[in-house]
Amino acid sequence: MKDLSLHILDIVRNSVEADAKDIFVSMTIDANNILTIKFEDNGRGMSPEMVKNVTDPFVTTRTTRKVGMGLPLLKMNSELTGGTMTIDSEHGKGTVVVVSFNMLHIDCMPLGNLGSVFSQLMGGNPDKNFFFKFSTKTDEFTLDSKEVWEMMHENGISQLKMMILIKDMINENIKELGYE
Repeated sequence: MKDLSLHILDIVRNSVEADAKDIFVSMTIDANNILTIKFEDNGRGMSPEMVKNVTDPFVTTRTTRKVGMGLPLLKMNSELTGGTMTIDSEHGKGTVVVVSFNMLHIDCMPLGNLGSVFSQLMGGNPDKNFFFKFSTKTDEFTLDSKEVWEMMHENGISQLKMMILIKDMINENIKELGYE
């Protein structure tokens, strides 16, 4: 993965595949330039045994291939910057993944195109509720897909146009907060 947005896409796709209806992603940058990303969903969740082993690339629930690289790569990239990753999951209730990165570390990946990632996720999964929050020590930006879809239907905006608006809105707000 070349940037954090692709990690986010991969982890959120796991939530979608786990039949989550509600998917929350929050990104917080603190005063020490530590970026914490929290993924939370109400999908199928994992057994304690799976949680214990899920960062092993040769442990996966997929039947199409025998490796699962998303969580192991995310953990490795976090640890390269001095960060950490925790996973809390309960079978039948959902999963919470929290990962941190030292943004000043030379090995910290760039944020990437978060607007494109979230517009694709929302546009490709209109039956899911996505909530995205990006906060810094001084300000924050939030986006709730339920509100976006309501606005789209009320104003007769096409899905493609809405996806472009979402992409631009997210990228512009993150830029205004001082990050790209």
